[in-house]
Amino acid sequence: MTTIAGKRKLQNALLGWFDRDQRDMPWRQTGDPYPIWVSEIMLQQTQVQTVIPYFQRWMKTFPTLQKLARSREETVLKHWEGLGYYSRARNLHRAAQQVVKKHQGRLPDTYEELIQLPGIGRYTAGALLSIAFDQPAPVLDGNVKRVLSRLFAISANGEASAHEKWLWDTSAELVPAKRPGDFNQAMMELGATVCLPKKPLCRVCPLQTQCEAQKRGEVEKFPEPRARPGLKKIEVSAAVITRNGKVFIQQRPHSGLMGGLWEFPGGKRQSKETEEECLKREIQEELSIPIAISKKMMTIKHSYTQFRVTLNVFWCPWQSGRIRATHCEQWKWVRYQDLNRYTFPAANAKIVKTLLNGKGTFK
Repeated sequence: MTTIAGKRKLQNALLGWFDRDQRDMPWRQTGDPYPIWVSEIMLQQTQVQTVIPYFQRWMKTFPTLQKLARSREETVLKHWEGLGYYSRARNLHRAAQQVVKKHQGRLPDTYEELIQLPGIGRYTAGALLSIAFDQPAPVLDGNVKRVLSRLFAISANGEASAHEKWLWDTSAELVPAKRPGDFNQAMMELGATVCLPKKPLCRVCPLQTQCEAQKRGEVEKFPEPRARPGLKKIEVSAAVITRNGKVFIQQRPHSGLMGGLWEFPGGKRQSKETEEECLKREIQEELSIPIAISKKMMTIKHSYTQFRVTLNVFWCPWQSGRIRATHCEQWKWVRYQDLNRYTFPAANAKIVKTLLNGKGTFK
C-alpha cells in the first residue's frame, strides 16, 4: 500500500490527467443514473468505440428507464443485436421493470439495493455508486487490475481469491471521497488507453514516477497472465428453407444459450458425417420434414468466448410435409424484407445480410 501523501499525489496526478485527456463519451455528458447504468452494462466485455453507436440508438428508443421497462423484450434484444452476451440486455430489461415496481422508477443509491437487481454485480454497483451517486465505492475491471498490479509490482491478476481480495481492498483504499466517479473512470481510462496489456505507453503515464513495475523496468511482467482455455471448435450446418418468397426461422428456447433469439434451423455436425448428412439429420429431428439441398450458400466462421464456430449454410427449397418443431419456442415463415425485425445471433445475422442483399438468388 502507499502512504497518505503518496495516495493524495496519485489521486491528484490521475485526476489532473483525466481532466486533460479523457475521451469524449456521450454518457459522460450527464449525471442521470439511467444512461450511466446503460453504458456500464454495454461496456462489459465490449470496446468503447463499438458501444457508442449502440448507446446512442438505445437512448433514442428508450430515453427513460420507464420506457425501457414498458418495452417488449424482442424490441430490447433487437437494439442489442451485435453486442453479444444477450443476457446483459435481458437483465437490464428485467432490472428496469423491478426499479419501476419496487423503487418508484428511481435507480436505488445503496449497494445493498443495487446488488439485488438482475445483472448488477459488485463492479457495476461500485461504478454506479461512484459515477452516478458520487459515493466513494471501488471498481475493479480488467483495466484497473492491470494498473494496480503494475503500480505495486504485484503479480495478482484476480484469478486466486486472495489476489481478488487484495485488488478490491487496494481499489477501495485509493478511491477518494471527492470526485470518486471521476477517479474510478480515470483508473479504467488509464488501463484502456495508456497502461496497455502489451507495449504500454509509460512515457505519457501520469503515474510513471509512482509505478513500481516501471521503476524495475518490468512493466510487461505484471500482472501474471491468466491461463486461457483453448477455443473449442464446432462445425454446424444450417438450412435456409424457402417457400413462396418466404424463409423459415425459429426462436431459440428462452432458457438456453442466446435464449429468445431467432435462427435458421440446423445443428452440430457429428463425427464422420458430411455437412449435408448433418443437415438432413438435424432438420428431420428438429422439424420432422425431409429436405432437398439445392446448393451451398456460404460458410461463416465466427468466434464466441469459448467456441470457434464454422457454419455451413445451404439453400433448401421447400419440399413437403407438416412441420413439427419441438426444439424451439416458436417458428415462422417470414418475408425477406421482414427479417430485420427479428434478433439473430451474430453468425445468423450474416445469413440475413446475404439474403437481403441478394434475395432474388434464393427465392
